[in-house]
Amino acid sequence: MSQSQSQICILGGGFGGLYTALYLNRYRWKQKPQITLVERKDHFLFTPLLYELVTGELQTWQIAPRFAKLLAGTDIDYQQGTVESVDLDMRQVMLSGGEVLSYDRLVIGIGKETLLDVVPGAAGNALPFRSLADVNRLKERLRLLELSNLSQIRVAVVGAGPNGVELACKIADRLKERGRLLLINRGDKILKNFAGSSRKAAIKALRRRGVQLELSTTVESVEPDFITLVHQAQPRTYPVDLVLWTIGTRVGDWVPSITNVQNDQRELLVRPTLQLIEHPDVFALGDIAASNDEHWAPATAQAAFQQAKIAAKNIRSSLTGRTLRTFRYWHIGEMITLGINASAISSFGINLSGPVAGVIRRWVYLLRMPTFRHRFKVARDWLSQLFRGGIKADS
Repeated sequence: MSQSQSQICILGGGFGGLYTALYLNRYRWKQKPQITLVERKDHFLFTPLLYELVTGELQTWQIAPRFAKLLAGTDIDYQQGTVESVDLDMRQVMLSGGEVLSYDRLVIGIGKETLLDVVPGAAGNALPFRSLADVNRLKERLRLLELSNLSQIRVAVVGAGPNGVELACKIADRLKERGRLLLINRGDKILKNFAGSSRKAAIKALRRRGVQLELSTTVESVEPDFITLVHQAQPRTYPVDLVLWTIGTRVGDWVPSITNVQNDQRELLVRPTLQLIEHPDVFALGDIAASNDEHWAPATAQAAFQQAKIAAKNIRSSLTGRTLRTFRYWHIGEMITLGINASAISSFGINLSGPVAGVIRRWVYLLRMPTFRHRFKVARDWLSQLFRGGIKADS
């Protein structure tokens, strides 16, 4: 390593962080920088396909490849570790093991954590659905419930955004006649920011599966075997065997301490170039980043995917004396799974739902997977399943 080699440190191995690292690695550099990716987990997670693990439609390795395999053959240095603190003035990142990383350019793409302690009992009695560990806990709970002598398995899903709707449909298909699902939403309609066609397809899918909708309803408390809801100031109690929590997020503990330029949710405020307002050597993206622009990107994988490309270009430009580009979010549509092998798609005026939409959704996501090598392995496996005419269960 020469003394002139720049150090780029990327915190977080999700869509924002990992894809920024991959874009940077593909560029042709006169003097290639050292790219270090820091992530506490040992695997990437393709979150839009997380629901397919619950029903066994996909296997873990397909949507959660390990970084060691994913980054083999690249010049990206992956370090598994937890960030303790960041000193933006000293340009240093402190990890939990005591290691200190210096940088010339820093990318913060760590994402957020599920916020459970908003109502009494939720933290101890509800399961989040955000990580591979969450999926494994859910699958084990469902397995035990399926082995029980319960005639009905009662599941409450809190939140009727895309996460809650997709999860409710998948669990309903897995439990079939034994499932009794309750989908709870504080607002008066599901999928608030989705196209009307997607919302209609989702409502139809939920009704077909017997999912009970509780709209304009808040959660008062969560107990081990029942949940208390409030609708029009009237509390009601429902017996439950499982509660899933899909709403509310918070930033990591160290984020609020690094800068005062944040919004009310403690998200980092950035310039249109994705740089922190007071620290142009630091870039933030994904749901940890925010802007005062009313047309700012939503906190979705699609937005982080787009931000990663601009962040990588701007990092290279900032190191080579070029003009930086402004990030503009381009909404290319939406895709949502509505049960086993079924989806709804709305994109550029085209609206589809059902099995055909399910096939399109899966193959569109294939093209967005991180590396060509991984895409090829997954495509080969999917094609072999297609020719065999079956679905390979997750092991």
